[in-house]
Amino acid sequence: MFLEQTRKNLPKKGWIEVIAGSMFSGKTEELIRRLKRAKIAKQQVEIFKPGIDQRYDETNIVSHDSNWIQSTPVPSSSNILLLGHEVDVIGIDEAQFFDDNLPAVCEQLANNGTRVIIAGLDMDYLGKPFGPMPHLLAVADYITKVHAICMHCGDLATHSHRTVEDDALVLLGEKESYIPLCRSCFVKQTKNNSVNSQHHA
Repeated sequence: MFLEQTRKNLPKKGWIEVIAGSMFSGKTEELIRRLKRAKIAKQQVEIFKPGIDQRYDETNIVSHDSNWIQSTPVPSSSNILLLGHEVDVIGIDEAQFFDDNLPAVCEQLANNGTRVIIAGLDMDYLGKPFGPMPHLLAVADYITKVHAICMHCGDLATHSHRTVEDDALVLLGEKESYIPLCRSCFVKQTKNNSVNSQHHA
């Protein structure tokens, strides 16, 4: 539970909240919920997403459940500093796609009294830490780990398993390209994939 600061609370205190998890775990949904609460509290809110992500909409942040909030696509994290000047709350979606300077940008904003809320994939399709997310998790004041449901066994899912053959680290896709899996199903699937690829080699 996070309190929406009002202008009466001076000096303003900033902090960093990170919402992390696999695909289809509700990260963007939770980000939108917190940002909408801040807007209801009449706070100045700016929302950013990487320009690369245009899956649902060129500018808006849209969750898998079609919940949305207006945002500004930016090419790099340095743009967030320029555009997010003098606001109360900054939201950042798909943080894993940003450059490695994002944690420093978020720390600078928080140190200047801004509440920064970040959502992103903590692991890539190989199960490895993704982009600037490990650093963001280290410097965050608050971390929320959200889970999807494993499509194989129904347990809590922590991994995003890629269902199409493509070795690119960044492959923007949805239900046709990824499914959420728990750790054990992910390990089994990864072993099966490597056995199959050896047979085809």
